[in-house]
Amino acid sequence: MNSDGSMLKRLTKNPPYNGYPSWSPDGKKIAFESKRDGHYEAYVMNADGSVQERLTYNPDWDVSTSWSPDGKKIVFMSGRDRNLEIYVMNPNGSDQKRLTKNSAFDGSPSWSPDGKKIVFTSHRDGNYEIYVMNSDGTEQKRLTNNPVEDKLPSCSPDGKKIAFMSYKDSEHEIYVMNSDGTEQKNLTNNPAWDAFHSWSPDGKKIVFTSHRDGNYEIYVMNSDGSEPRRLTNNPAHDSSSSWSPDGKKIAFTSNRDGNDEIYVMNSDGSEQKRLTNTPFLEEKPSWSPDGRKIAFSSSRGNNWRYINNEIYFMNAD
Repeated sequence: MNSDGSMLKRLTKNPPYNGYPSWSPDGKKIAFESKRDGHYEAYVMNADGSVQERLTYNPDWDVSTSWSPDGKKIVFMSGRDRNLEIYVMNPNGSDQKRLTKNSAFDGSPSWSPDGKKIVFTSHRDGNYEIYVMNSDGTEQKRLTNNPVEDKLPSCSPDGKKIAFMSYKDSEHEIYVMNSDGTEQKNLTNNPAWDAFHSWSPDGKKIVFTSHRDGNYEIYVMNSDGSEPRRLTNNPAHDSSSSWSPDGKKIAFTSNRDGNDEIYVMNSDGSEQKRLTNTPFLEEKPSWSPDGRKIAFSSSRGNNWRYINNEIYFMNAD
């Protein structure tokens, strides 16, 4: 859809699940996952939904596609070797290469801004920890070393910091550390659940979801954890926040009107506006690189999540 919710267009149309759209850096392609061929595979299509091509072919999961910053590679998770590992391939599906290789879970890959590194989560040492490796899989290095879960790493826009979720203080909190794993700091530091963080494009802010006021709401804080501020305020569940490329808007998912819908607001929380309006589930908003479109998953073909999700897009306003 457009950024105002207009010009809503369905991009995928088949009975099984289609979801988790990921824009290419030039905005011309969308990678996604689909179960249309009987199991989860990675696909790519033009941004208008045309020329949908299957990229992976195996009887196990191929999911969570993410483009490299230069658009020349797609990283993804696959269970083809009997456990989830991280792979990389060309945008046309060629040259698929396994980057991690052990009997434990390796997943949640996230590119560094220069495309030279991939940070990820691994369970290879008996609990979930944050690792980093070169984009070709070499020099895998453990960054966190705690007896509890450390998950969902994401690099700051300048590549100098990594934000992640940790359970080390008896509750899910958001931490930040230097890209080499040093100076780990708890940013949220309260007894409630804090998670699902996202860096602002300039790296000065982090938006996140918190349960500190008794229900899931969206907050923003400075990248050093100072000045946390609540952006949404209602008795429903608000989450899955996503910054616009210019940092002026935040798209998110809310069930404040009875079911999950896509909303947008200014980065200070003002002018909250509902963009989708159906009796079905609309979630996982993803901005196009130019900020004019929002792709998202919808179950409007069926009112059960993940049975018949489809991918739509609209103007970003």
